[in-house]
Amino acid sequence: MFDRSKINHVSDTNAVPVEIALADGTTAKGKLHVATSKTVADTLNNGGGFIEFEPYGGERGFLAKSQLVSVKPVGVPKASSLNARARDVDNFDPFVVLGIAPGADKEEIRRAYVGLAKNYHPDRYTTVELPDEVRSYLADMARRINAAYAALEIPERKQATRAAPVFTHGG
Repeated sequence: MFDRSKINHVSDTNAVPVEIALADGTTAKGKLHVATSKTVADTLNNGGGFIEFEPYGGERGFLAKSQLVSVKPVGVPKASSLNARARDVDNFDPFVVLGIAPGADKEEIRRAYVGLAKNYHPDRYTTVELPDEVRSYLADMARRINAAYAALEIPERKQATRAAPVFTHGG
């Protein structure tokens, strides 16, 4: 029978790129899986004895915290560079913003837009405590992604409008 006191709940996690050093002298780069509502520090300082780690090119598994010497986040931009990247309007290239090659077809543009919109939409992070700089960056990036998509879609709409006349005089 079904027992309501037991909840089989798997929480959502974020993969944080890190470089770890172990007690045996080895180092590994990979992704540390952190609960969405927690920070790396919270994960390392909680009462559990293990962390969830996925080395690049390897399988996801658990490491004993007692074997960790250091954990260094890798590739995380500083807050000042987040603000600078968000304000970089002079070099606005919709293809670069969407991460696609110039001349991409309509479906590829749409797939890139949808993927980025899901990743950067501020509503996705409403339950997570984030610094104001990060929230601002997410909102700015969402606006840039929307603007890039609009810039690439508008020419197609105008061509479609010109191809089919709305009104023709009958006589």
